[in-house]
Amino acid sequence: MKLANQVAIVTGAGRNIGEAIAKTLAAEGAKVAVLDLDKGRGDKVAAEITKAGGEASAFVADVASEADIARVVAAVVDRWGRIDILINNAAISDNKSLLDITREQWDAVIAVTLTGPFLMSQQVARRMVAQGSGGKIVNIGSTSGFFGRSRAVAYAAAKGGVANLTRAMAVQLAPYKIRVNGVVPNKIGSPVGKDEFDPTRPVVNLVGRPGVPLDMARAVLFLVSEDSEFIDGNMLFVDGGVSAMMVGEKAR
Repeated sequence: MKLANQVAIVTGAGRNIGEAIAKTLAAEGAKVAVLDLDKGRGDKVAAEITKAGGEASAFVADVASEADIARVVAAVVDRWGRIDILINNAAISDNKSLLDITREQWDAVIAVTLTGPFLMSQQVARRMVAQGSGGKIVNIGSTSGFFGRSRAVAYAAAKGGVANLTRAMAVQLAPYKIRVNGVVPNKIGSPVGKDEFDPTRPVVNLVGRPGVPLDMARAVLFLVSEDSEFIDGNMLFVDGGVSAMMVGEKAR
């Protein structure tokens, strides 16, 4: 197993991409802290991991709350003694334009989608530094953070921030043997904050099918395993090739 005896925290792990990541890391031997704001979803994923022979515990926290994060990080260390991996996946979207978004909506998206990864990474990195054995952090980005779009102005801004937060963290944490990378999806699984996944939803990419959460989970596993030990500060696009296409180009 690639992650035997390692301890991982996955935020927003109660469904969709976060759920797939938590289950994939657990299948490779990691002890997984399933962190979600919804207790029912978190408990369900942790129970399914345990039933499959893995080890997991559910934790309830708001990633925009510094107090919640401190409490959960302490609880994870109390449960397993250390933290080796952090996956910053939790996010919310606004689906608003610059002309109609409110300040409150903007603040809420930035708090969860950008400030959340910062706060989680700060608390966990401090623990990793104290442990002295390094670690791996992966931030979940979005193609919305690299291209203009007609809606979701706050989400696009937040995910753009996540991309450069990833690079800054990689530079600052490298002396402590903590590798920081990001993964960039495009329309993978259900939309942000929703449970429904429509496999017939039309997509335009080079692969010719919609992305599924397992596509992301496999990429994350690569970035937290020793298979990627020479990769640091990178944003890995897992988007079916859509970002390589010229606007208006036809896919297969």
